Amino acid sequence: MPITSIEELSKLIELSDSEKDWKEGKMGSLPLLISDHIASMLSIPAIRRQFVPSYPENTDETGDLDPQEECLHEKTRRLVHRYHNRAAFLVTDRCFSYCRHCFRRRFTGSLQGPASDEEITEAARYAGNHREIGEVLLTGGDMFTLSDERIGFLLDTFKKICPDVILRLCTRAVAVYPERFTEDLFAIIRKNQKGAPYYLMTQFNHPAELTADAIAAVKGFIDLGIPAMNQTVLLSGVNDDADTLIELSNRLLYNRIKPYYLFQGDLVKGTQHLRVPIEKGLEIERKMRLELSGLGMPQYTIDLPDGGGKVILTENHLIEKKGRDYVFTTPEGGTRIYPDPIS
Repeated sequence: MPITSIEELSKLIELSDSEKDWKEGKMGSLPLLISDHIASMLSIPAIRRQFVPSYPENTDETGDLDPQEECLHEKTRRLVHRYHNRAAFLVTDRCFSYCRHCFRRRFTGSLQGPASDEEITEAARYAGNHREIGEVLLTGGDMFTLSDERIGFLLDTFKKICPDVILRLCTRAVAVYPERFTEDLFAIIRKNQKGAPYYLMTQFNHPAELTADAIAAVKGFIDLGIPAMNQTVLLSGVNDDADTLIELSNRLLYNRIKPYYLFQGDLVKGTQHLRVPIEKGLEIERKMRLELSGLGMPQYTIDLPDGGGKVILTENHLIEKKGRDYVFTTPEGGTRIYPDPIS
């Protein structure tokens, strides 16, 4: 049965702080905000675990609040240029629902609000002046918490100043607040489609999140010719088994959403109870690779601590090299030899 009242919701929340601390917002680094769409699904354990605060979140002292060292790579206010060919612009700190596994807890829900006109323009100019940047991630927070007018200004500014830069529209809103995606909003996106393409970057972590409304929201982008890519976070007690992730990948593909990344949880303070051991993650990845096509297989990826960057996690099938022969294991456990060409 769905959760139908605040009283029922409160029974699900394991508070580690006093009632006074809760009211003063001292519970942790993230506020509690759950959309009606997600509240209707809180009886599903995998959904509840992603959005309802728990005791471990407030007692975990491991990790960091900025494990990717974004602060060190901030080139203009809110523009992070950490990788050579792409940058991330933190459009706002607001979301429609706050995920307890959020890796940007230093910023998300911090009441800084949306970026100003000046900050947007300054970020677009930086991207336009640095020709190595081919992509900008419009992220945060969730850019679609902005009004239609502000989204129009954001897209128009980037398109005018750096029209050759691909814009990634990063959002969790299609999963948690799909009613946001109206015809008026799509008309604004359609109006600002000149120049380099958009890519929609979604986050669906569990098959239950692929509701009819969520699928319809993504369809609105796809029907505009905008490809949809999904980034799933591997989460303990949510999706840490191969069958769940195989079902998720197949359903994503069926709905024209490419499974792109399967992220190992970042070393963020307050999230240790949600992180999956890497050995278990590799075993899940191995089982997924046996069942999914290349089109349906996401890249199991870890963002290394201290700003080390992304690396792919996968089973190594190369056993050894003998002369010019490379010895491999097959996915089924056999062995094969691949020789280098004779020079």
